[in-house]
Amino acid sequence: MVYTLSGARLPGVPSAYNLGSNGWNSRAADRTARVSLIVKNKSNSRKIFAGKSYESGSQSSMATTSEKVLIPGTENDDHLSPTEELEVHETVSDNPKILGDIESSETKHGLKVDDQENIIELNSSEVITGEDPVSAQLPDADVEAKAEGTSDSTYETTSNASMRIRGKIIPPPGSGQRIYEIDPMLSNHRQHLDYRYDQYRKLRAAIDKSEGGLEVFSRGYEKFGFVRSETGITYREWAPGAKSAALIGDFNNWNPIADVMACNEFGVWEIFLPSNADGSPAIPHGSRVKIRMDTPSGMKDSIPAWIKFSVQAPGEIPFNGIYYDPPEEEKHVFEHPRPIKPKSLRIYESHVGMSSKDPVINTYVNFRDEVLPRIKKLGYNAVQIMAIQEHSYYASFGYHVTNFFAPSSRFGTPDELKSLIDRAHELGLLVLMDIVHSHASNNTLDGLNMFDGTDTCYFHSGSRGYHWVWDSRLFNYGQWEVLRFLLSNARWWLDEYKFDGFRFDGVTSMMYTHHGLEVAFTGNYNEYFGFATDVDAVVYLMLVNDMIHGLFPEALTIGEDVSGMPAFCIPLEDGGIGFDYRLHMAIADKWIETLKKRDEDWKMGDIIHTLTNRRWKEKCVSYAESHDQALVGDKTIAFWLMDKDMYDFMALDRPSTPVIDRGIALHKMIRLITMGLGGEGYLNFMGNEFGHPEWIDFPRADQHLPDGKVIPGNGFSYDKCRRRFDLGDADYLRYRGLQEFDRAMQHLEERYGFMTSEHQYISKKDEGDRIIVFERGDLVFVFNFHWSSSYSDYRVGCLKPGKYKVVLDSDHSLFGGFNRISNNAEYFTFEGWHDDRPRSFLVYAPSRTAVVYALVTDEPEPVDVADADFDAEISIVEV
Repeated sequence: MVYTLSGARLPGVPSAYNLGSNGWNSRAADRTARVSLIVKNKSNSRKIFAGKSYESGSQSSMATTSEKVLIPGTENDDHLSPTEELEVHETVSDNPKILGDIESSETKHGLKVDDQENIIELNSSEVITGEDPVSAQLPDADVEAKAEGTSDSTYETTSNASMRIRGKIIPPPGSGQRIYEIDPMLSNHRQHLDYRYDQYRKLRAAIDKSEGGLEVFSRGYEKFGFVRSETGITYREWAPGAKSAALIGDFNNWNPIADVMACNEFGVWEIFLPSNADGSPAIPHGSRVKIRMDTPSGMKDSIPAWIKFSVQAPGEIPFNGIYYDPPEEEKHVFEHPRPIKPKSLRIYESHVGMSSKDPVINTYVNFRDEVLPRIKKLGYNAVQIMAIQEHSYYASFGYHVTNFFAPSSRFGTPDELKSLIDRAHELGLLVLMDIVHSHASNNTLDGLNMFDGTDTCYFHSGSRGYHWVWDSRLFNYGQWEVLRFLLSNARWWLDEYKFDGFRFDGVTSMMYTHHGLEVAFTGNYNEYFGFATDVDAVVYLMLVNDMIHGLFPEALTIGEDVSGMPAFCIPLEDGGIGFDYRLHMAIADKWIETLKKRDEDWKMGDIIHTLTNRRWKEKCVSYAESHDQALVGDKTIAFWLMDKDMYDFMALDRPSTPVIDRGIALHKMIRLITMGLGGEGYLNFMGNEFGHPEWIDFPRADQHLPDGKVIPGNGFSYDKCRRRFDLGDADYLRYRGLQEFDRAMQHLEERYGFMTSEHQYISKKDEGDRIIVFERGDLVFVFNFHWSSSYSDYRVGCLKPGKYKVVLDSDHSLFGGFNRISNNAEYFTFEGWHDDRPRSFLVYAPSRTAVVYALVTDEPEPVDVADADFDAEISIVEV
């Protein structure tokens, strides 16, 4: 137990003070119990909390592996000797002049950056002066201070790249004018675009002046939250609405008067906890921690906003923040460098928790050991992981984030996540994180909502700060501390965990004040540049791309935008927003729309238009379906095609049905033509490569609506919250053929790189024959979507003369086809124009097949990418 002065911690004699006697903490007795976070058992893994375990079949089944036990050090509350010398850490309270004159009341609630008048003029002599209000008294982070969970030796051995990044100067903004050359139609909106770019440049200049640059500004996690130095732990929190604050937790027996914090004029609360006499930290590793605040809404216990780990103990509803700073021997040391950024991006979208074939919550360790090798074997070169940021509601799919800097504890520890990423890098896989900066959970117990008792803080107030469809809170991207928080969050995952990039979720919602709701984007440029555009949010997206690419040149950013915002994937210096890729979301919608029609009503022209409708010089990641289509209430492509027949007729030892034959054929064709024409990258959600037969349904209880209606739950079942990889591996099921085709498709792209080939030409889209022919690179793709007609000696156009051979055939028996194509045949070109091509050759095009032909440059040798125990040879040849 300790006594405190404001902002300092004084060692003291333990007292018999009863936390519950004055109503400050009615659960104090329960919370003093030790929490055993993670336990690993080599033969039978499980997760244990507070002496209780979640076994398979319980409400929250776990499958976890870990070797150490994290135990909050609560055995001795009086670990600080009464004779220890008091060390008062200087609070950061310098008063810099920031962005002109700001009223003190406005200053306390954070620096507003959305008003042009309040942002530094680039040529002004009255620019920002003084020191960073938070870091003025902070020791040099490179020398003395380090973020929670890191150490000097760790930096020396595993963070050389991070050290090199420190102090790196991000190039200044360019002219931002090249977008008008790339897309002349943007000239009609020059006033809006120039204003947007000017706001971005002013914000960059403001950060450079007041924070020492974007590189320093994006290391907010070394100032806020728990920062350990040689002499102790400093804890800082921005909570401008709070009237008082105290740090509470296992380390001080949850005593709200033991560690009272001091506040500066910027609304930043701070306390310094000196190390114990033996040099150990005042807060033991694994301790539960929270900040107690007296707010306009009353007393409130919150998880620190910058917490690096949080856990929900069994029997408790709220999560607890965890001080995570394991001893050196328990920290993961990265051994493998990041892979080189591939030219063609083939993404395997995944979710750790549902990646087991069993009805349990899977773990980082099992994903590392079992799923990553599968992804590599399938031929993908990147894995995109969902639901990494902690989210208290599992069924939100990870999109209602509560703790932005904490990896989800459901799947294991932060170091186990690091080991997963390290293993992926060893396999040559990029690891992309599905990051959520578009909104936050409205959870007031565990998240940022009402963090300091006000409706604002990190969010807009009133209706502008609330997403009525997602039931979540919306960030105020014009707020200085919000920018620090989000930029640092992106930097944290790249620097600390070695992620290779991000898929930014919900970008359309960010860029428009209507959030894309009840709006049909037609392509009219007035829809993109007007009063409905949230310039603050767009400038933030420019800023975060600037930071990411400036500090991590090999990192990738992908934006989920359904609106088609022009210049979305144009570099920042040219005036764009700066993403590397846009998700081509219209393709999946088009396939669902098409699958609802009879085969006779499919339009080849409509399919081609949707696949190729993307902006010049802006790269896209295409997909036939993602996790969205796999959720309960929707249908995957396999389900649209085969429905209930999948349950009875997928075994090879019984006859197929016309529904199954059609479904297997079209499933392959849809995926290949999407990869062939849809963009410069391709994405598949785990399990869909083999036509996973079931939807995703997270464990949930009955939901009682205000009008008295009840939405039935599923009894907290995990049966539909898993991936049955065993179905795709079973050589006695037809799922195997779909999986092998997807695998062959990935290896074909790896060999020929057709997605990024500059040569692309569509020579035929015949509505009568239902034939589509196109060239990409040296490959010629022939699709016959006709349900019954096969064509002999069918002439297809091509550019280059010579001999062609089959390199991929969807009708191969290995892929569940009927072997109607000869994979040994040679096809020689004829001179003469056909379908606007200077040459052509004759092929056999069976119904519902897709065949890829390659120009032979050398004598081919068969390449077997099939399993060793599967005798058939995949029809890919080196040509």
